[in-house]
Amino acid sequence: MARAEFERVSKRFGDVVALADFTLAVEDGELVTVLGPSGCGKSTLLRLTAGLEPLSGGTIRVGGRSIERLAPHERDVAMVFQSYALYPHMTVRGNIEFPLRMRGAAREDRRRRAEEVAALVEVAALLDRRPAELSGGQRQRVALARALVRHPALFLLDEPLSNVDAPLRAALRQHVRELQRRLEVTTLYVTHEQAEAMTLGDRMVVLDGGRIQQVDAPGAVYERPANTFVAGFVGTPPMNLFGAEVADGALRVGEQRLDVPPPVRERLSGSRRVVVGVRPEAFTAAREDADGLVARPDPTRRELLGAETIVCARVGEHEVTVRLPGSVDEVPTRVAAPFGALHFFAADGGARLGP
Repeated sequence: MARAEFERVSKRFGDVVALADFTLAVEDGELVTVLGPSGCGKSTLLRLTAGLEPLSGGTIRVGGRSIERLAPHERDVAMVFQSYALYPHMTVRGNIEFPLRMRGAAREDRRRRAEEVAALVEVAALLDRRPAELSGGQRQRVALARALVRHPALFLLDEPLSNVDAPLRAALRQHVRELQRRLEVTTLYVTHEQAEAMTLGDRMVVLDGGRIQQVDAPGAVYERPANTFVAGFVGTPPMNLFGAEVADGALRVGEQRLDVPPPVRERLSGSRRVVVGVRPEAFTAAREDADGLVARPDPTRRELLGAETIVCARVGEHEVTVRLPGSVDEVPTRVAAPFGALHFFAADGGARLGP
């Protein structure tokens, strides 16, 4: 397999900037997920890499070789589309063998490799069927097999599970991860589903407006978002964000005054206004004398979800979301988040200040 490098890659469609200064190195055998809202440039990145769109600027290297001027079939890159894109008149075997036939592989070699990869993705019993006879999950496995049969240097997945029913999606997600680890194929996986980005990726890239917002391990992105966009986008429900003041070593949120510990105070020095972030799960039921950021839940605004209960609450004039474990029959009158659970961002641009 190979290392993939993107250096200041950009793409414009007229006056629209789809991707700007995208710089990233995907290590040999690594799976990197690319997460972002619709229109952020995720699919454009894959299409540029596969050669389906020309670059407006920058360089893409796979295995140390620049590929941006090569024809798609010369790039040693395989892509799986959201819509499967199977040939309806061919059998499963014919679909899987097609890339090898285009390369002029011998018939017996095509047959052997198709059967090997079909077994890997668990469609070996379906080789003589046509796509119309398959379920959505089976079609997606065939699409994966067709891409993998080439033994590509770089594997591109464009929201491959978005057309699959939710119960099957989790099983396929695990299958894709196990398959990628077994084959050690360098992979870029584009998705708008946070669960996929968090659970599949060795690292994840968060995109917005064609620009990278953060690159890190999934857990680090969740625990230490780089800015208010990442904080508000990653997490379900998303992080609560609201304005506050810092003065005389204290954080003021509405009528509440919280002493700022010295290490955090140094990070906030010079900041009069900040944006405070707090995850919904950071709040717990609290006594009247409890320390921390206090919120007052509204018992009439709650969602019982079985394993958890989502409640609307207020911190001063700000509405926040609180996640409580289990099915809560009686909503507490007061919840609090410890100071250590608070995140701070610049009010004039959203960049992370600490802790």
